[in-house]
Amino acid sequence: MSWIEEVDVSEADGKLAERYAALIEQRGKVSNILKVHSLNPEAMGNHLDLYMTLMFGKSGLSRAEREAIAVVVSAENDCDYCVGHHAEALRRYIKDDYTLSALTTADGLEALEPRLSNIVRYAEKLTSAPAAMTDSDLEELRAEGLSDKDILDLTLIVAYFNFVNRIALGLGVTYSAEEISGYRDD
Repeated sequence: MSWIEEVDVSEADGKLAERYAALIEQRGKVSNILKVHSLNPEAMGNHLDLYMTLMFGKSGLSRAEREAIAVVVSAENDCDYCVGHHAEALRRYIKDDYTLSALTTADGLEALEPRLSNIVRYAEKLTSAPAAMTDSDLEELRAEGLSDKDILDLTLIVAYFNFVNRIALGLGVTYSAEEISGYRDD
């Protein structure tokens, strides 16, 4: 649900129906953040391709680290939709309540274990003060064992979630507990 017209799964035809069917087969259902693209199925496909590459493609960043980046960027942007969705996924990987709280509020990040702390503090800074980034920010990541490819992946994930947060916030994309749970996520 959003502030703009959307085509429901039951009313879709052509390319949109194909995209919806593929999403349901792959993920179990269609998220509202993708449904908001229903007036532009080509953009939906490109958006989904980028998401799958960044969040599930080969990377030196773990799935937990990628979800943590998503949550911190979204918390920094006050995007409840994305915090809700990605905190749900993050709970599969991180069981510690203190860590989950720090990530979902983007507060206390410096107290996390060093590698995760450096990753999410980089994500927070790139989100809140992108012009303040310096090469020393990358050196801190390298000191934690991140390769330049990992740093690129991290930066792309931060940029992606800033992009998608603006879609959710700009179009009033909503969610319910039912909508954020039960996705296939392998």
